[in-house]
Order: sequence, then C-alpha cells, then structure tokens
Amino acid sequence: MSDQKLQSQTVQTTGHAWDGDLQEYNNPLPVWWVYTFYATVIFAIVYWTIYPSWPFGKGWIGGVSDITYVNSAGETKTHSWNTRALLLEDLNQAAIAQKPYFDKVAAMSYEQIAKDPDMSGFILSSGKALFADNCAPCHQAGGQGKVSFFPNLTDDDWLYGGSFDKIHETLMNGRRGYMPTFSEVLSAEQIDQLASYVAKLSGIGHDAAKAAAGDALFHSETAACYYCHGSDAKGRKDIGAPNLTDNIWLWADVPAADGAEGKLAAIRGVIANGLNKGVMPAWAGRLSPEQIKVLTVYVHELGGGQ
Repeated sequence: MSDQKLQSQTVQTTGHAWDGDLQEYNNPLPVWWVYTFYATVIFAIVYWTIYPSWPFGKGWIGGVSDITYVNSAGETKTHSWNTRALLLEDLNQAAIAQKPYFDKVAAMSYEQIAKDPDMSGFILSSGKALFADNCAPCHQAGGQGKVSFFPNLTDDDWLYGGSFDKIHETLMNGRRGYMPTFSEVLSAEQIDQLASYVAKLSGIGHDAAKAAAGDALFHSETAACYYCHGSDAKGRKDIGAPNLTDNIWLWADVPAADGAEGKLAAIRGVIANGLNKGVMPAWAGRLSPEQIKVLTVYVHELGGGQ
C-alpha cells in the first residue's frame, strides 16, 4: 500500500494531547449538514426581514408588510403585519358583512324579527355566537344552566318573566337574586317543617304532619315565605322569586339528591343558609343595543318565550 493511500486512511487529530495519550479526532461535519445549516441561517434572516421579529427600542422590527384595521373605538389603524392585527382585520370584515342585518334588527320590533323568515338564520347564527362568547360560561353552551348556580334557559320557567321586554330588561340591567338566612330566625324543627311543605308542593316524599305545620308556617308572619313566593307558592316574577310548585329547581340540587331524605336535606340547606349568589351582570355598555336585541330573541326562542 502506498504511503499516500495509507495517510488518507489514517484518522487525523487536532494535534492536541491531554494526559499524554488523550487526543481529539478531527472529523469534519458532513457537507450536506453544513449546507443545511447555512440554509437555515439564510431562512432566518429572510423571515426576520419579512415578518415581525426582534424587539427594537420600544417596539420591534415590524417586517415589510402593513395591515389596516378598525379598532373597537372605530379608529382606522395601520400597523405592521402581525396575527393580532390580522384577527382585528378579519373581525372588521365580519362586522361589515353583518352591519346590514344589525341595522335591520335595530329598525324592527321583537315581534317582527321573530316572524321574519329572512332574519331567522341570522338570529340563530349570530345569537348562538354571542351566547357562546358571553352567556355560555355560566348558562352552558346549550343554555341548560347548572343547578345550584345558574338558571336553565330552556325549560320555559322564567324567574323574571319570559317576554321579549323582560328578557331585554334582564340583559340590560342584570339581576341579583337574594333569599335571607332563615337559620337565624327559625329553629331547626321549623326549617324541617318548611322543607317538608316545599317538598309536598312538588310531589316529593314528605312527612304529612310536618308538611301541615310547614304550610301554616309558610303563610305566617314568623317565616312570611308567602311575601315573596306568593300565597299559592307560585312565585313572583316582579322580584324573581321562584315557583315552588313546578318541581323545577335552581338553588336546591334536588334532582341529584338520593331518596326523599336527600331531597329534603337539599331543600333544608337552602332555607337554612339562604342565598346571595344569584348575580347576573348588566350587559348594557358591554354589548351594543343591536347585539342585546339579537340575544333577547335568541334566548326567548331557547325557552319558548312567553
């Protein structure tokens, strides 16, 4: 074998040695890897030039493209290309496409909107989107609510009334439900009697003697439940007091309770502890009048309306 060929087959080192015999091989990177690395460097430089990239002073390198959009205040803004501005531009285009429909909503009465076949598709799609963005976190995606927390909007049981005007009033001003804590004024025995009476009203198993005593207590000045729930226990929509005779439950989680005793315990809990959590925010100022009008019709249709 020639010396030249032998030299080409000999592994080269960097020429350094540690501890006498520890050496570092000089193995160059593959050519394809080197060119790939250079290509990525070139790609990064081009990308940083075209798109927003590095922070620079109080801003950043904005790239070569601009995008124009209208912000929430109605101001036209031109900005270097970025995904946030692109989203705002898309929302602006959607708003422009929807404007003729919202103008029509503003000019029509609720009854006209509900009967207009051309508007039904818009109310369904736009109302569903508005509901999903603003209402579903509490009332759930389908409007079924959650017992002990948020009202069901699909059961045609309206605390404050299910007419267009009442739903609009609820959306505009919000609501605040309240029930006093009766454990501070009634004994445990009296609360048990009231729970038995309320259970009887909805056809739930109960003690007849306790229910009779609860009936008297319900209509007495001691508990004075009839002030809010009415002498017939069917509630008062002017103050949002629920109907106690329809077996529809909002605060007492009776449906999930096991057996008659479990259901009575759920009712006793609400009577004893009261509630101060039935708060719904006012949407006036958060949504436009036209959006509130669309939501009013959409919610009205969810629960059948009144």
